[in-house]
Amino acid sequence: MDVMEASFDPHYREAWTRRQVEDSLALPSTYMLLVGEDGTPPAEGVDAAGFALARQALDEIELLLIAVRPELRGKGLGRALLRQFFDSARERAAVKVFLEMRANNSAEKLYRAEGFTQIGQRRDYYRTITGHSLDALTFAREV
Repeated sequence: MDVMEASFDPHYREAWTRRQVEDSLALPSTYMLLVGEDGTPPAEGVDAAGFALARQALDEIELLLIAVRPELRGKGLGRALLRQFFDSARERAAVKVFLEMRANNSAEKLYRAEGFTQIGQRRDYYRTITGHSLDALTFAREV
């Protein structure tokens, strides 16, 4: 939750509550990946530098959330998390992965560089804290 609270700008209202995360992880189809400052899963008792939350349905997996602490961005941790996500998708026999993001998300460049292509757009899907509308962009990638 520390990574969640530090990583998501409240203006965009993207962070999940502890209850939302707990309820999601209580489902057998949902899982979380953690990364430490060195790009590998953190040792027991060591704080995470980032996380990815995903949900599987049959042979497809949706990346629900991905975050890296702001002070650690630009060091390849987001890319390491994405690659860990792709590895986990292969291990789970997924053939395709999806994600959805707001239209002005700076992570779009990373997603495209890692093989995601845009497959859809939802007009005015997100609302900022000030009521401004933003489109949602849907991306997919073969595993």
